[in-house]
Amino acid sequence: MRRREFIGLIGSAAAAWSRGAHAQQPDRMRRIGWLEQGQPDDPNVQARISAVRQGLEQLGWVVGRNLQIDYRWGVVSFEMAQRLGGELLSLSPDVVLSVGSPGVKALQQATTSVPIVFIFVAEPVDQGFVQSLAHPGGNITGFAYLERTIGAKWLTLLTEIAPKVKHIAYVFSPKAAPYAHFYYESAQAAGEKMGAQIDINPVSEPADIEPILSHLGADGGVIFNADAFTNNNLKLEIDLAARYGVPAIYGGGSGGAKAGGLISYNLDVPAQVRQIAPYFDRILGGENPADLPVQQPTQFQYLINLKTAKALGLAVPMTMQMTADEVIE
Repeated sequence: MRRREFIGLIGSAAAAWSRGAHAQQPDRMRRIGWLEQGQPDDPNVQARISAVRQGLEQLGWVVGRNLQIDYRWGVVSFEMAQRLGGELLSLSPDVVLSVGSPGVKALQQATTSVPIVFIFVAEPVDQGFVQSLAHPGGNITGFAYLERTIGAKWLTLLTEIAPKVKHIAYVFSPKAAPYAHFYYESAQAAGEKMGAQIDINPVSEPADIEPILSHLGADGGVIFNADAFTNNNLKLEIDLAARYGVPAIYGGGSGGAKAGGLISYNLDVPAQVRQIAPYFDRILGGENPADLPVQQPTQFQYLINLKTAKALGLAVPMTMQMTADEVIE
């Protein structure tokens, strides 16, 4: 081997070690706070935790060796986020992950120095969390949730599979989803063009859901918003939709159709979650959240449950089946 080639190889190895040295041999145990809207026994929550930890391990951050993660669960309101977010900040974390808007709002008011990374946050600029998507400008950055036009998309899919539906209840939690009006307004505008009536139905307790579905007539349908409350009450929503024979679309992810719901349409959550670990790594390595652009969703998941459609007396058009990511039979 020539001397110049040997020196080049040594230099490349040294550069590679330098890039990963902060992760592999930190001066101290680094700490991540995780403010979670779901519960620890939720399979979807465990799946994203596992994905993030695996991503961190690939970057040299191993829980118990050079990294600690502190969790707080069930953050579905601003008041809960204030209390539980305060607990996490008292532990002096190097970075905090907020799953959902209530957590970001509470953390934003509590600190301007601790880096915050968010997921499942719609319209972060309009909510005042960042200055712009390209240049967040503060201590907050992350991964944006669905754009406001998703409301029209949900309505279109629901009426395509159930053409007789003309009276739609839009169900959401104001505490968990302060952004829901963006989606509702989109659905409402689309409904006016389609001759469909969209009623806004805020809920705060699981008991609020049944009266909404029970009062829908033969032309009724439901859009369940993508928020922590609707996700946490998914089984109840599916059971009630089946009991009252109401076609429903679930915006909270693929779990709706997989658990027996008619249609699910949301962003591809696993694909977005896989991007979190590299952002953690960059922040733990000294990069400023202000310089890390907010990432927009680019992949989506669309599922149809044919068994549920048959039970509702619906014939699913072949065009819908062909465009779906998964058809459950």
